[in-house]
Amino acid sequence: MKQTINIPLGSQHIALLEPVRFKFECENEKIIGVDSDVGFVHRGIERACTTKFKFDSIGYVVARVCGLCAITHSLSYTVAIEKLLGGEISKKAKYLRILLLELDRIHSHMLCLSHTCENAGFEAMFMRIMGDRELVMEIQELLTGNRVQFDYISIGGVNRDLNSTVALKIKENLYEVKQRVLGYMDEFTNNWSLSLKFKGIGALSLDDAYIFNAIGPLARASGLNIDVRNEIDYLPFDEVGFLMQTHSDGDINARNLVRLNEILNSILMCENIINGLPEGEIFTKIKGKPNGEAIVRFEAPRGELMYYVKGNGTAMLDRVRIKTPTFASIPAFSHIFVGQDYADAPAILASFDPCLSCTAK
Repeated sequence: MKQTINIPLGSQHIALLEPVRFKFECENEKIIGVDSDVGFVHRGIERACTTKFKFDSIGYVVARVCGLCAITHSLSYTVAIEKLLGGEISKKAKYLRILLLELDRIHSHMLCLSHTCENAGFEAMFMRIMGDRELVMEIQELLTGNRVQFDYISIGGVNRDLNSTVALKIKENLYEVKQRVLGYMDEFTNNWSLSLKFKGIGALSLDDAYIFNAIGPLARASGLNIDVRNEIDYLPFDEVGFLMQTHSDGDINARNLVRLNEILNSILMCENIINGLPEGEIFTKIKGKPNGEAIVRFEAPRGELMYYVKGNGTAMLDRVRIKTPTFASIPAFSHIFVGQDYADAPAILASFDPCLSCTAK
């Protein structure tokens, strides 16, 4: 006899301590319908950016939108202002910006992979990855002075240079992280708890990735060749070794492997930047006040992050609008759950790597 029951997941749930709720309609053990609610928290950051802070301070405000991709948020806003002011930064500053962006991606992906392990019941692997992630956090602290809110990006460049001592330490830590990640590859490929059990679970087909406008690792794991780093010209990703990472299965296992390969590619880019860092200044003074409109896109760890900025020639902006990756991915998230066993919902959710801190802005 079939029985239909409604089960909530989030926001107070061991697998989802985030301000979002999914409500599953289940028929016995199968999910047959999904409803989502992302409106639990509204922090008013966009409004504050146009009423409380001058334009040259907002880059440090939007860095507080998210602790995992703070650099991507501050950089997106800063590049939008630089476009409105007509400023051009040095090549060295551009390389250092890429360095911090990719370090953000590495530690964010490691956090996601650790949560995947935790939801699979593999606590030892969770602790191992979180411990190894400290190597990346140490690098970020050496570069910026902070572990989470870096305040590294400024209008016209970056706030700290890279000296030889720090560069050597970064290379040592990156080498160590690379060896650890290569070890993860075996676990996520051959271990029953992390790979074989999840093959075919939570799959998103290539056609559905197009239909639901999937972005980031979620899209690339389904074979959709989309990555903002491959499309923009504000930063020279093509000069530092960027290679798009894709998979064709679209399931939990595929998303894990895409993130692992992206970590390795990000490490390669960071090494190339340190070994080939151009000479020059890290900051160029840009004068004026923003007037007009600008849209900037960057590839955050979870996908496309978009900033819209409108200035009026004064120190206060008319509009700051932030489109975050997780919010854009909610339709694809909801679709993937349908037809899956409810017991697999936490693992599927962890493989999405949702960031509701960004969304609840």
